[in-house]
Amino acid sequence: MKILIVDDQELVLISLEKCLTDLGYEVMTSNSVNDAKEKYDSYMPNLVIADINMPEYTGEVVLNNHEYSINTSSGLDVVHYIKVEKNHDIPVMILSGNNNEDVIEKGFALGATDYMKKPLSLNEIGIRVKRLIGASNISYSVNKNKFIQNKVIGVVIPCYNEEKRLMSEEFKKFVNSNLSYHLCFVNDGSKDNTLDVLYDLKKQNEGRISVYNCEQNGGKAEAVRLGMLHLAKQQQFDYIGFLDADLSTNFEDFDALVDTIKDSNFKIVSGSRITRMGADIEKESARAIISKTINFIIRKTLGMDFKDTQCGAKIMTKDVVEDTFQTKFLTKWLFDVEIFMRMRQKYGLETAKTLLCEKPLDRWVHMDGSKLSFKDSFKILGQIGQIALHYK
Repeated sequence: MKILIVDDQELVLISLEKCLTDLGYEVMTSNSVNDAKEKYDSYMPNLVIADINMPEYTGEVVLNNHEYSINTSSGLDVVHYIKVEKNHDIPVMILSGNNNEDVIEKGFALGATDYMKKPLSLNEIGIRVKRLIGASNISYSVNKNKFIQNKVIGVVIPCYNEEKRLMSEEFKKFVNSNLSYHLCFVNDGSKDNTLDVLYDLKKQNEGRISVYNCEQNGGKAEAVRLGMLHLAKQQQFDYIGFLDADLSTNFEDFDALVDTIKDSNFKIVSGSRITRMGADIEKESARAIISKTINFIIRKTLGMDFKDTQCGAKIMTKDVVEDTFQTKFLTKWLFDVEIFMRMRQKYGLETAKTLLCEKPLDRWVHMDGSKLSFKDSFKILGQIGQIALHYK
């Protein structure tokens, strides 16, 4: 039994292909409408699973003298091709994170057999596929706790001499249970065996983990910038963020940042290590005092009431990456502040305030091995002045 899966997001294709292949089905994938039509004709599947939201096709379709617009839901063109143009009775399951009832109605009017809304349970997909075309000869149960979310997230993780601190098992566990995340590790010219560790991590998790190698050490700001631009070139990501390799901010808190930006008007959601009731924030006391002083000066420079700009966990829309990461940052440690200043330049202060959100973390731990010394903390004051002069 053959299945054709159509989706423009690689992570979705990887997850569905593995799930259905494990269940014993023969699977072919396609990431575009035109390619899907060609593969359908040559492959002649028993079932087609197509995502609605693939903004590639613009046009109108006519069914029973009724005109349907599919300019923003090109997955419906796959349904139209199979059910109307070909007049085939092949079952078609449509997937979507779209709650628009008109779109769902169009899908069924065109002849779709089934509909599933993201987030998708892999277990439920397996059950529905069995109902539509029958079970294979392979007995295999799908993990009921694995879901494909309605947004695909790319995360940049800068690494410099992280061979001993890199928690590979934590990263593997996360990508294998959070199927809509892709981790891009940027090796910032490490002098130890970090690159080998990263390639080994990628080898075991192809498609979910990638490595961007910078041969020369350029500092965290440049590593993050290059990694963010690298991911922004890929169509599949709805949001892109960055996270410290030591996981001082854990994945649970990062996922909370993603939940905050989803379906909101925010363009950036930034983690904040503000101590609050119930939070588990651990930091050396002297470092905390210096940080508070620096943060006060940064707030005055920005003109925004950010309690913590320097937290290494942020998520943003792709257009922010494309607009604010094209040129190198001026400073070694304060590129986070520069991101906000560039947003202020582009949108104006008052509008920028509405596009930036600061979300407190439930947990943040200062990890041993930090590259920033107390002496370096005082150099930051000079960098704040440099930022103020350049961006104002």
